[in-house]
Amino acid sequence: MKEKVILVGTNYQNQIDLDYSLAELRNLAENLDFEVTSTISQNLHSISPISYIGKGKLEELKLEIEERAATTVIFNDELSPSHVRNLTEYLDCEILDRSNLILEIFNQRATTKESKLQVEIAELQYLLPRLVNQSINYSRQRGGGVINRGSGETKLETSRRQIEIKIKSLQKELDEVVSERVTQRRLREKNNTKVVSLVGYTNSGKSTLLNSLMDMYESSNKQVLEKDILFATLTTSVRQIKLNNLRTFLLTDTVGFIDKLPHHLIKAFRSTLEEILYSDLLLHVVDRSHSYYQKQMDVVLETLKDIGVKDLPIITVYNKCDLTVIEYPKIENDSTYISAKTKNGIEELIKLIDNKLFNIITCKVFIPYDEMQIINYLYENAIITNREDQEKGINLIISMTKEDYQKFRAIFSDVSVRRE
Repeated sequence: MKEKVILVGTNYQNQIDLDYSLAELRNLAENLDFEVTSTISQNLHSISPISYIGKGKLEELKLEIEERAATTVIFNDELSPSHVRNLTEYLDCEILDRSNLILEIFNQRATTKESKLQVEIAELQYLLPRLVNQSINYSRQRGGGVINRGSGETKLETSRRQIEIKIKSLQKELDEVVSERVTQRRLREKNNTKVVSLVGYTNSGKSTLLNSLMDMYESSNKQVLEKDILFATLTTSVRQIKLNNLRTFLLTDTVGFIDKLPHHLIKAFRSTLEEILYSDLLLHVVDRSHSYYQKQMDVVLETLKDIGVKDLPIITVYNKCDLTVIEYPKIENDSTYISAKTKNGIEELIKLIDNKLFNIITCKVFIPYDEMQIINYLYENAIITNREDQEKGINLIISMTKEDYQKFRAIFSDVSVRRE
């Protein structure tokens, strides 16, 4: 039998998106298999330091709990430790907040060592200031993350010290895992490998887009998980996309964003999110079929700003256009309209990636026979459209990256050069 819960949201200082935010909270709760019995909201000019909501609304909530036989109340904002304590005592039921739900979903979705470490650190950091008068089983012996309560209660200072020691131990372990990714990144930089990162709101279709690109360009890489659920992907997936000899890049997909993402999670996942900073290009994937897609875009851009993204080029990919009446595929400046699911619009997206990512030079050159190692390299890493063998060397009409052209230009005898 599902646990019955009541949702509580506050329209603080005339927010215009409370309905959207509460609908998202319901989605979070249902992802954890809660049964949402009702929703209560209140317009607030200020937050009550005692009960968060006003006294009258608190009485209404107490009656609703009795009528619905609810065992838990979930607030749409992060509550202070004193709010949780006071509400628990007065309402005589379990009190959770939005951060609780997101942390628990992350806990359930974490599959790799890195993501499990990051989630556990975030949970403990969330728990630390909430130890007073709570008997929370922070050791997670029951396997349920921050939502589950244990039977054992320890002294406050002992508990706090144990948690701080545990956080330091987990962080040290996480640093060792992260160092492996740093080594891989340095190798990519040494080889001048282009990196494109997928960013976007959770469930916007990033993983579907990655898989569609691999399908269309005959990638032998394993596909990534794609499900119509929140936070299906917590780990950074990296796949090679090879368009041709000149146009090869790594496409990365990582955790999606959400409104009011707990700062503990952002802090714990910082090492993962900061990989975005080393990208050559970002693809901001947007669920264009969502009624609040603009709000979701703003959340993503604000989160990118928070982790330090400033001057990286961005292509906005309006996805799920097959669920709208919008004409697609089409390109508008640095934006493109597609359906990753049907693959309609992927070719237009690749054109934009080409323009942003690659600087291709086409030229006619002469290479002497004593530089044959260069010719062998160019056959593997460039596109040769014409070859004429001469007495002392070879004439080539060739397209190559700007970097390779600069590397070999002293050896080339240029006849003509044009840029694509």
